[in-house]
Amino acid sequence: MAAVVGDEELAAQVSQQMSGRPGAWAVAACADSAVRMCASGVGLDADFEIGSLSKGITGLLFVDSIQRHEVTRESTLGSCLDLGDAPVGRLTLGALSTHTSGLPRLASGSHAVRRTWELLRHGKNPYREDLGEFLRHAREAKPPKPGREPRPSYSNFGFQLLGHALAAAAGTTYAELVRQRIVEPLGLTSTYVPTTPAELSDHAVPGTSRSGRPTEPWANDAIGPAGGVRASIADVAILITALLDGSAPGVEALDPVRNFSGRAARIGAGWMTLVTPDGEVTWHNGGTGGFRSWLGLDRESGAGFAVLSANTRSVDKCGFDFLAGKIPPAERSA
Repeated sequence: MAAVVGDEELAAQVSQQMSGRPGAWAVAACADSAVRMCASGVGLDADFEIGSLSKGITGLLFVDSIQRHEVTRESTLGSCLDLGDAPVGRLTLGALSTHTSGLPRLASGSHAVRRTWELLRHGKNPYREDLGEFLRHAREAKPPKPGREPRPSYSNFGFQLLGHALAAAAGTTYAELVRQRIVEPLGLTSTYVPTTPAELSDHAVPGTSRSGRPTEPWANDAIGPAGGVRASIADVAILITALLDGSAPGVEALDPVRNFSGRAARIGAGWMTLVTPDGEVTWHNGGTGGFRSWLGLDRESGAGFAVLSANTRSVDKCGFDFLAGKIPPAERSA
């Protein structure tokens, strides 16, 4: 077993669900203003790909941009990005933030089938377009015609567009927007959005497939808002604390604004709220070619938990179980 750093009792609590998987992992638990962290195989400042947890960051930026009067929920993509007269330009940022734009999961023209095969066979990054290429694909998109609002449908494509629209409205790039409005205000030290593999930090954790095969990093400017953020467990713990105490920029992104999948699953700006037998959980998970992540909050009790893993085995059950108290405290030695 790889060496564990940090809170050994916490490591013991999650060891049954986290041990035996290839690659490093790290967890953080926050309750009553106390923070506990541990990591296996890496330090607490090592950065992981957080995958679609990036959408949660983008949701915070969306609400923060509204509060700064840079955009509104009714602002259109065409008012922020150079999309010409493309149909996608009429979509509102609010619809994108709740996955109700009608856009598909991936941009057309992105060679999804071939790149999925390359990911599964060789661990290659399927998101290889630069921002210019991505926007060309966006101009070719054919969203539903105006009229009845589409049913919620999870879309990486939509959140990529949302994040880049927010950056354009602020006159900067998405990576810089994250730095200015999330990283610096919260005092994070290991959270960033690499636009090329060369920009990975010295503490970047390599990803692995389920079997332990190395995978390429997902590092390009187009995927950033939907899945390109990297962060350490130490930074994620700071984020959890700020979300729970309300000091995070755009924290109202957590508040549900509509149903996503029936009354039990609602959505805010990217963030999901699920009604469980143990209470409401506000959460998001993430997955890339070599990583899995999960962050959940019990806002009523003021508790939060996160897990980052450099392997593609799901960590959702560990997250939900811990937050619900199903992983008991480790027994202390006499």
